Parts: sequence; C-alpha cells; structure tokens
Amino acid sequence: MQTAIPAIMMRGGTSRGLYFAAHDVPADPAARDRMLLAAMGSPDPRQIDGLGGATTLTSKVAIIGPSAEDGIDVDYFFCQVSVTEALVDTGPTCGNILAGVGPYAIETGLVPADDGETRVRTRLVNTGDLVEAVIKTPGGRVEYAGDAAIDGVPGTAAPVILNFMDCLGSKTGSLFPTGNLVDEIDGIEVTCADAAMPVIMMRAEAMGKTGYETAAELDADKDFFARLEPVRRKAGEMMGFGDVSGMVIPKPVLLAKPRAGGTLSSRYFTPHATHEAHAVTGGICVACAAVTPGTLAYQYAGLAPEEKMRITIEHPTGVIDVALELDLAKSPAEVVRAGILRTARLLFRGSVMVPAGTLEGTRAAAKKEAVGA
Repeated sequence: MQTAIPAIMMRGGTSRGLYFAAHDVPADPAARDRMLLAAMGSPDPRQIDGLGGATTLTSKVAIIGPSAEDGIDVDYFFCQVSVTEALVDTGPTCGNILAGVGPYAIETGLVPADDGETRVRTRLVNTGDLVEAVIKTPGGRVEYAGDAAIDGVPGTAAPVILNFMDCLGSKTGSLFPTGNLVDEIDGIEVTCADAAMPVIMMRAEAMGKTGYETAAELDADKDFFARLEPVRRKAGEMMGFGDVSGMVIPKPVLLAKPRAGGTLSSRYFTPHATHEAHAVTGGICVACAAVTPGTLAYQYAGLAPEEKMRITIEHPTGVIDVALELDLAKSPAEVVRAGILRTARLLFRGSVMVPAGTLEGTRAAAKKEAVGA
C-alpha cells in the first residue's frame, strides 16, 4: 500500500525540487519530514528509492499555500532534505527554488494570471522576507520558453525576476548582527552578514585557497572543511544562533578578486559541500556587503555607492548578477531592494507515492499518546 501525494516537480534557478500544496502536507513536523524523506529517497547517497537527484541542489522541497496576510499572494515554506541523513532542515530558505513558486501558484490556480506578465507577492516563511516575482504570462498562461540564460543551467528560458523587498536582517534583524563590519575568529578576519541568508565571508587566501577552485576540487579537500567548520560554528554563536553544529546557517563564503570582469569572486558552501554555482540568497547577502564600506566584500569590490547598482559575482560555473537599489540619504547607503534574474521550468505534475506506513506511523503514535493522556 502506498499513499499518493499531489506534487509538481520544477527546476527553479540552478536547483530542482518537489512543490507541494500546503493542504496536502501533514501539519505535524515529524510526519511532514518523514513524508519528504520518503519522497526524496533519503537517507541514501543515491536516493535510489525516491525522486531526489543525489545532490543538495536536487533534494529540495517547496510547500506553498495562500497567504492570510493582506497584500501577499502566497506563503512559501522551504525544506532542504538531506541526501545522506534522515534530516529535513527548515532554517534557511532557497532563492533558486523560489523562482518556481510564482509559476507553481499560477499553474495551480492560487494566483490568477494576467495577460502579459503576472506579479506574485510571496512571503518566505522561513526567513520572513517579502519577494515580488514577475512571471511572463502571455495569453494568461505561464511561459517557460525564452531567451534568458543563467550560468549553471543549459539552454535558455523565460526570465523570472525576483525582487527582494525587505531582505536586510532576515534571520537576525540586522545586516551585521555582530555589530562589526569585520570580526576575527581563530586569527581569520571575517564579515558576518545577514541579508536574505546569514553568511560568514572570509578571504580565500586566509583559508589556504585561491578562491578560483572548482566545486569538485574544494569538496575533495576534507582538511579544508575540517578547518572551516569551527570558524562557522563560532560565527554562528557570534551572530546569535547558538550552537549551529546541526544547522546549515550561517553559510560560509570564500572571497577573492574577480578575474572574469565581475565585481568579485565567491565560493559558496551549503555548508558542508561547495555549491556548484551560487545560491540566490547568498548572492544577495554578498552583494549587500559589497556596497558597504569596511566589509571584506567591499575591499574586493571597491565601488562608489549609486542609487542603482549591479553586482556581478563570479562562481564556479559562471556569474550571478544582483541588481541593488540604495537609499543614498542613509550613511552608509542602505539597500532598499535587491533583484535577481532566474528561470524555471515545469518538469512534471502528478503524485508522489510514499509508503502508507510513512504517515500511518505518526497517526498511530498520536492516537496512542491521546489515549495515554
């Protein structure tokens, strides 16, 4: 016996995942996680018994429902399903999977489509951020074909514009939660920042790297990760997260000078593996730091603040561009909006089959507890 859970699979940006309607997912977190692990085939490095793609970038889930908040169309709850552990992390959000949320909302009737383009205002439940997505909808239908290209994805597709409206201090309430632009941890200078995603930035050379390594080269260096993790954990405490040994935030970033015409070079970690491209939310955080004098990112970027700026971040498979709008009346100038171009594609729609016992075990446990009470 198996249970059918309605779902859509989409590529969002440089990630791929399952998109569920909120009412089709168990409200109980334990039952929810059990269902998602079964759907993806975790824990198993091949995810052979599920729909996961055996990488962190292809083992992601979006849970979407109508928002009760005035002026907001949908709520988006992100789940990172571990490939090798029985773990579902709901601490961070994912800006790449976000690229598919607007198309999903239109495809499923949550948001009516306009002729030409449709704007979907989305609350990112994990972080509280508000994002307006602009989706091409000629004739009132989502258009997936187009001329937009993003590094890390083959071919071209229709553009999806993501405008982050209030991304500063998404998890901590402050762009620089330690109160400093530069801190020192174990003799290494770091910038701890929080904009769309909490990250800890450091010079690549301080960690014995050039900052131009491929993801495979970095992942093969286990000693490097052994040095990186204690720094990340101490940064997590300094940023107010407490013990982050079981969390994926803050995300580490190695910075270097650009070498392909960009603003700066970045290697982004998830945090125990190297991102093959770059996270959207992490890119926004790096960009916000890059326009703030005194940060490590600014030392590489060296840009004079303007009302509208484009930050180009070089990563292992190309670049990611972040468009910023700044309030120059503030000192230092403050980011008021961050926009990024992504693409998305509908891959399939139908039902994910999970063993019936996956959900029944939780129901039986709840019933036993109720009887005992």
